[in-house]
Amino acid sequence: MDRDKILLTPGPLTTTLRTKIAMLRDWGSWDADFNAVTARLRQSLLKIIHGEETHVVVPLQGSGTFSVEAAVATLVPKGGHVLVMDNGAYCKRAARLTTLMGRTCTVMGFDEAEQVSPAALDEKLGADKTITHVMLIHCETGAGVHNPLQAVADVCARHGKGLIVDAMSSFAALPIDAREVKFDALIAASGKCLEGVPGMGFVFIRKAILDGCAGQSQSLAMDLHDQYTYMEKTGQWRFTPPTHVVVALAEAVKQFEEEGGQPARLARYTKNYQTLIHGMARLGFMPFLDPSIQAPIIVTFHAPGDARYDFKSFYAAARSRGFILYPGKLTQVETFRVGCIGAIGSDEMEQAVQAVALALEDMGIASGEPAI
Repeated sequence: MDRDKILLTPGPLTTTLRTKIAMLRDWGSWDADFNAVTARLRQSLLKIIHGEETHVVVPLQGSGTFSVEAAVATLVPKGGHVLVMDNGAYCKRAARLTTLMGRTCTVMGFDEAEQVSPAALDEKLGADKTITHVMLIHCETGAGVHNPLQAVADVCARHGKGLIVDAMSSFAALPIDAREVKFDALIAASGKCLEGVPGMGFVFIRKAILDGCAGQSQSLAMDLHDQYTYMEKTGQWRFTPPTHVVVALAEAVKQFEEEGGQPARLARYTKNYQTLIHGMARLGFMPFLDPSIQAPIIVTFHAPGDARYDFKSFYAAARSRGFILYPGKLTQVETFRVGCIGAIGSDEMEQAVQAVALALEDMGIASGEPAI
C-alpha cells in the first residue's frame, strides 16, 4: 500500500497533501514573513468563534495539554479554587495538572457514559462559595461524550465564576460562539479538527480578565499573559516557535475556510460518524454511548465478546490494511475507539469498516457482538 495509513484517532490526524507540502519550506522565527503568518492565523482563529470583539488568542508551543496547563496557571490565582467536572480521562488529567500547579482543586465526578450535569453544578456552586473557576471538557474523547457547554456556561455566568473550556477535540467542528457562550478561556490545538499537524496549542482569553492575569503563572514558558504581551509588542513569539507547524496550520485553516468553515466540517464529520456506526452495526458492534450524547468526533465500541478477541491482534490486522485504530480509555469495560475526524470522508470510513470485517475474519470471529 503506497498511501499513508489513515489515522482513525482523536489526533494526530490524517492531513491533506497541501498541508504536508506547507512544511517543506524553512522559516526564520523572527522574520517578517513568518510574523505575518502568525498574525493572520491568530485573526482567522478568532473569527471561527466570533471572538474578535471579546477575546484575544494566544498561541503556545507544545501539545494541547501544554496549553491547558498554561491556561490554568495564567487564569487561576494562587489562592484560586478550580472545580473540574469529571466524566472521563481528560477531565482527570485537567484535575491532576491543576493540583500539581498548587491550585486548590475539587473534582465533581460523573459517569463516563453520561454528560456532566449543569443542575448539579448549579447546586455545587451555590453550596461552595470558595470555588473561583470551573473546568469543562467540551468533548471528552475518553468515551466520546459531547458535554453541554452552553448550559454549563450559563450556570457559571449566573454564579459569577470563571469558565475554562478544554475544546481540544471540538473546536472548529462543534459550534462555539463567543457572543453567546461566556467563557474566560477556551483551549484548542493544531492537530485536531482544524486538520493541521500537532505541536501548537492556542488559548482564547476574554479581554475583560486579561490584565488581571499578569504575574499569576508560576511558569516562564507557559505564561500566556507574558506571551500575549510580547507578541502584541513585537509580532514575535517569545521563544522558538514550531515554525513548520504554524505554517501548516495556516494552510489547513485556508482549506477549512474553503470547505465552508465549521458547519461544513461538522457536516462531513457527521457523515463519517453515520457511515461508521451503520457499517459497524452490520458487523455486530455496539457503541458504548447513547447516540443522544455522542459527539461525531470519536466513537467508543464495546469489544467483541468472542474469546479469541484481543486488541493487539485486532489493531495489527486493521493496521495491515491501512487503518490505525485507537485503544479504549475506559476502565470498567473493554472497548476500542474509532475516530471520525481528519482529512477523510465517508469513502474512507466505508473502507475502514471493511478493514475491521477482514480483521475479524483473520481472528476467526464471526461477529463483533459484545459479551454484554
